[in-house]
Amino acid sequence: MCGMWRCATETIARWQGGSRSTCRLRTAAAVLLENISERLSFRGLFERSGRFKIACMPRISWIVFALLVSTALLRAADDYTLGPESQRQEGVPQGTIETNIWKSEIFAGTIRDYYVYVPKQYTPDKPACVMVFQDGHAYLNPEGLIRAPIVFDNLIHKGEIPVMIGIFINPGHRGEELPKDRWRGNNRSFEYDSLTNLYARFLLEEILPEVEKKYKLRKDAEGRAICGMSSGGICAFTVAWERPNEFSKVLSHIGSFVNIRGGHNYEAMIRKTEKKPIRVFLQDGTGDLDNQHGNWPLANQEMAAALKFKKYDYQFVMGDGAHNGKHGGAIFPESLRWLWRETK
Repeated sequence: MCGMWRCATETIARWQGGSRSTCRLRTAAAVLLENISERLSFRGLFERSGRFKIACMPRISWIVFALLVSTALLRAADDYTLGPESQRQEGVPQGTIETNIWKSEIFAGTIRDYYVYVPKQYTPDKPACVMVFQDGHAYLNPEGLIRAPIVFDNLIHKGEIPVMIGIFINPGHRGEELPKDRWRGNNRSFEYDSLTNLYARFLLEEILPEVEKKYKLRKDAEGRAICGMSSGGICAFTVAWERPNEFSKVLSHIGSFVNIRGGHNYEAMIRKTEKKPIRVFLQDGTGDLDNQHGNWPLANQEMAAALKFKKYDYQFVMGDGAHNGKHGGAIFPESLRWLWRETK
C-alpha cells in the first residue's frame, strides 16, 4: 500500500477506535479506498483534521465516493456491546431496589420518582459509600445500555469497588402526576443545565437525609460520587464543582458542556479557578450532537484540556458513538474502578 493510503488507514483508525468488529470494518474501509484509487486513478485525496478532502476525482462523482466510504465507516461506528460485568453472573448476590416518590421544596411544585439500590453486602454497622445518578430510570434499567445495579452487584462481589448504595433520581416534573415518559420531566433542563447550587442543595438537604432515615451513608466527599448523561452529566459536574467538600467523584456520559444555560463557560472557569479536590471521568463520542447550543465533542475536549491544564485527576475517553449510552455503558465497569480506586 502506498504512503498516502497508509496515512488514510491511520486516519480511519484514529477516527473510529472501538471493538474488534469495528477494527475489521475500518480495515475494509481502507481496502475500499485503495481499490477505488487503483481502479479510478483519482488524485488529491489527503488528510485534514482526521477527515478526508477530495481535490480532484476525474472518473467518479465525489458524492458517490463519499457514500461508499461513509457507508463502510458508519457500519463500524457506535457498535459497542456490554461485557460480562454488565450481565447477571451465577453466584453473585443481587441487591434490592426500592421505589419512592418525592415532592421537592427546593424545586417547588415538582414531583419525581427515585430509586434506592442497596447491595446484599450492606450492613447497618458500617456507613456505605453512595453514588447518585441523574435520569435514574436510564441507569437502572436491567435491559438498558448501562445496567448500573447489575454492574454494582458484580464489582462489589469481586471487591473491585466499595460497598455502596445507589440513588437513581429522575428529573422533576411541574404538576401533580409523574410524566409517562421519564425523559420528559418539564423541570429537567432547569435542574440539570443551570450553573447554580440548587441541585446540590436538593441532594444534600432533601434526598440524602431522606435515604439516611433507613440506611447509614458516608458523609465525607471521598465516599460520594455523582453520575449523569447529557444534561445529567453537566449536572453531576456542577454538584461537585459547587460542593467539592461533599462530592469528590464525577462520572459524565456525553455531558452537555454547551450553551444550553451557560455550560460552555466551565472550561474557562476551570482554568481561572483554584483547583478543587474532585476526580472527573468524561466520556463522549465523535458522533455526538452539533446544534445551536454547541458541539458536544468539542465541548468535552475543551473540558478535558482545561482539567489537564489545571492538573486535575481526570480521565477522558472519546469514542465514535452518538448521543446515547452505548459507549458509556460499555466502559461503565472500568469507569467505576477508576473512579473508586483507593476508596475502601
